[in-house]
Amino acid sequence: MEEKQLNEKESLELITQMIRNTQQRLEKDNGIPFLIWGYTTVIVSLIVWYMLTTTGNHMWNFFWLTIPVIGLPLMFIFLKKKAKTPKTYIDKIISYVWTVIGISAFIPSLASSFIYSFPILFLVVVLISIGTTITGLIIKFRPLIISGFIGMFLSVICLILGNTSDSILVFAALFLLIQVIPGHILNWKGRKNV
Repeated sequence: MEEKQLNEKESLELITQMIRNTQQRLEKDNGIPFLIWGYTTVIVSLIVWYMLTTTGNHMWNFFWLTIPVIGLPLMFIFLKKKAKTPKTYIDKIISYVWTVIGISAFIPSLASSFIYSFPILFLVVVLISIGTTITGLIIKFRPLIISGFIGMFLSVICLILGNTSDSILVFAALFLLIQVIPGHILNWKGRKNV
């Protein structure tokens, strides 16, 4: 089988079509990855906040580790259902971006369980905001781009507040902004396009 050499125009058209296909599939999938990780993080944040403020026991900070324990199996179930559709190069790029972001957020999160003064909430919001923005730029979806940039700017509030209970509430609110709201917008747009 011979490979056809594409000229410049054909190459650009192919890339544009791949982006369009990925965006349509992401819309059809209703932003489920954003909702899985967003809601899981918000719920765990609120539980940690409540338990820390009512008991004063800092051992509740270990409960943060339930985020990947809950999120990873849910993502596995989602990806298993989605496995029937072929992956494009853009899909793979997005997957690589989130794998790197996820590992980059998990390693310092684990370390912060033992080093209390580490500004982990700030760092996680910045990393997730970067991943959201990059995903939005790749698929050309404005709500992801805007919420990601806003999340990056507002993450400074977590840094200013330090490791306080107020910082946990800001963290939860920022995850609503950078994951949950764009996920629901993708849901809505996916239903609208069907």
